[in-house]
Order: sequence, then structure tokens, then C-alpha cells
Amino acid sequence: MSKISKALTDTDTLAHVERVWASNKPNSPIYNFLLSEISLTFASKGLVRAHLQLTKNHVNSKGGLHGIVSACLIDWVGGLAIAAYDRRDQTGVSTDMHITYISSAREGDWVEVEGKASKVGGTLAFTTATISKIIDEEPGPIIATGTHTKFVKK
Repeated sequence: MSKISKALTDTDTLAHVERVWASNKPNSPIYNFLLSEISLTFASKGLVRAHLQLTKNHVNSKGGLHGIVSACLIDWVGGLAIAAYDRRDQTGVSTDMHITYISSAREGDWVEVEGKASKVGGTLAFTTATISKIIDEEPGPIIATGTHTKFVKK
């Protein structure tokens, strides 16, 4: 088999990530509550993008995107970026996460969540994530960024 035929296509990677999400979703009440309507839009080796329209379940008492929802999104997309890295089914457990809140979004706004796996080793995986408000169907102002480390040893 040639190197080219061994390479994963974006379609194959997206299908794999969708399968991982579909198998994890029923086992996570918090993901079911907050992310039931999230839509995966792109995946390639170590990179995942998704879109979500914010509802009243996603905002805080002031009407802005709740910080815990941002944390949930960063956790979620980091795991799926690991799955996209080498088509693994198990995405590990969180060991460390840092979030920087930059701006906000409100109920009804659409956001894009992007996760990148910068390194997936034998024990640890390192991911970064960006949550952006979608303006004119393109990622616009950054809402939050995060780094996420996961223990991935099988």
C-alpha cells in the first residue's frame, strides 16, 4: 500500500470523529445538555471544527456565554481533535486546562469551536482550542481560547 493510500482523507477523518462523538454523547449528561445541537463541520489530522447556535442554556445571568460552557466546549473539542489525530476511539481524561476569556456572545449567536491536537504521545496529548463568534458566516471575534492536556495512555 502506498503512502498516499494510507493517508487519511478529511472525509474519513470527519466520519471517524462523528462516530466517536456519537458513541460518547449518550454517556455524558453534560454534553447531552449543552452540546446536543452542535454540528461538526470539518476534521483533518488533529484538527476539528464545529458550529453551535447558543440558546438560553448556554448563557449566564447577564445574557453572555457562560464560562462553564466555554470550558465544556474546549474540553469537548480537544478530545475530538485527539480522535482526529490518529483515528483513536479513546480520547483520554483531562489533566490540565487553561482558558482565557476574551469577549462574549449572546443567545441566538452562532459560534465556531476549533480544536487542534499539537502533540499526541504515548501518555499525554496537548490541544489548543478557539471559540469564535460567527459573523457573516465566517469566524469573527474570538470569544475564548484554551489549552488542554489529556492523559491518553491505553
